Amino acid sequence: MKIPFERHIQDLDQRVWVLLGQTLTMVPRKGNVVPVTVDLYPCKYLETLEKGRGNPMYLGLKELQCSLFCTKIGEETTLQLNKKNVKELYDGPQPEKPFLFYHNEVGSTSTFESAAFPGWFIATGSKGESPVFMTQEVGKTHVTEFVLTTLS
Repeated sequence: MKIPFERHIQDLDQRVWVLLGQTLTMVPRKGNVVPVTVDLYPCKYLETLEKGRGNPMYLGLKELQCSLFCTKIGEETTLQLNKKNVKELYDGPQPEKPFLFYHNEVGSTSTFESAAFPGWFIATGSKGESPVFMTQEVGKTHVTEFVLTTLS
């Protein structure tokens, strides 16, 4: 397997992750829409992380040479873009939990749970154009299941 795993991320309604300015957003896939390429790097330090939650992965946006990470702002866990290069995180001497997501696959769909904030998942709104964010409302009003597609 070649690392990183380069993927486009979409939902079951054919909406894809794109960058609108500096905001990761899910929009309907149309002819002129160019999805972001997400580089997934597995964490090398499995012994330091919780077992049975999924495969810990770093998620980077190829176009911006940045990575996704979770932080707390007040009581809310938020998803942000960070200038840290995802390859440097992968090559680092220890796991960087705010940048790690437990990747779980069920059939053709995947979820991404924050390693730093268990119970918080990458999500998006269920209709039209929506920013990508973190939620604890799994499978309710927000989309938390995504399809990872190989680049064509």
